[in-house]
Amino acid sequence: MNRKYFLNFLKYMALVLFAIITLFPFYWMIAFSLKTSFEVIQIPPSLIPKSLKFENYTIAFKMAPFVRYFINTIIVTALSIIFTVIIAILSAFAFANLEFKGRDLIFAIFLASMMIPGEVLIVTNFKTISKLGWIDTYRALFIPYMANVLYIYMLREFFLTVPKQLYYAAKVDGASDWKFLWSILVPIAKPSIITICILVGINSWNAFLWPLLVTNSVDMRLVANGLTAFQSDAGNSYELLMAASTIITLPIVIIYIFLHKKIMSGISIGGIKG
Repeated sequence: MNRKYFLNFLKYMALVLFAIITLFPFYWMIAFSLKTSFEVIQIPPSLIPKSLKFENYTIAFKMAPFVRYFINTIIVTALSIIFTVIIAILSAFAFANLEFKGRDLIFAIFLASMMIPGEVLIVTNFKTISKLGWIDTYRALFIPYMANVLYIYMLREFFLTVPKQLYYAAKVDGASDWKFLWSILVPIAKPSIITICILVGINSWNAFLWPLLVTNSVDMRLVANGLTAFQSDAGNSYELLMAASTIITLPIVIIYIFLHKKIMSGISIGGIKG
């Protein structure tokens, strides 16, 4: 029995150690954001600020239009979630419930496309966006990535767990495919859909390379690109840079902390075919 307690103790100590290692960079960022410029360059560095300089956040907000960056990011994130989820639902339903020629082959090709790195498609997507005249528009920021095979796959696997008898019973009662999808199937798949919403939101919020390519004006920057541009404005004022980083990072971290269980449950439900 003592050996069992000892092993549990080692397990929890290891978990605590990994938690500290994971959370320490976030603490260091927040601590630096509250220090004076002298404390930031002090050797050896102090773990706890001597005086909390909350005005660093005010100064950072004044030096760059972070409010505009947040508005842009929220708009793009909301549009990405709405259209990505709708496309995933419709596509997953078609591959799971509808019978049409070449269905399985098309889905296999879709799955095979997941092996292609996203960076390979950037040049083609950029040329298309340029020809359409969408540079520096919200459309360029979310339309090229609305269809995501991973989310379609997750929902399809979930839809396949729903008994076919339910679909046939709805058809007998006169329900159309459209009504069955939105009245019965979508409410049942709510956990997976919430998971997809969260994942799309996190990816959109953290997007960097693509928004950097398709936006030229300051007014169209997202938070990640705005932070990069702010580095040159802040110069050696690392406390301001850390304050800006905290402003951008904390919202998505807080969302993940509160919703990580839904993410894990949605992935596990969508990834297991019953």
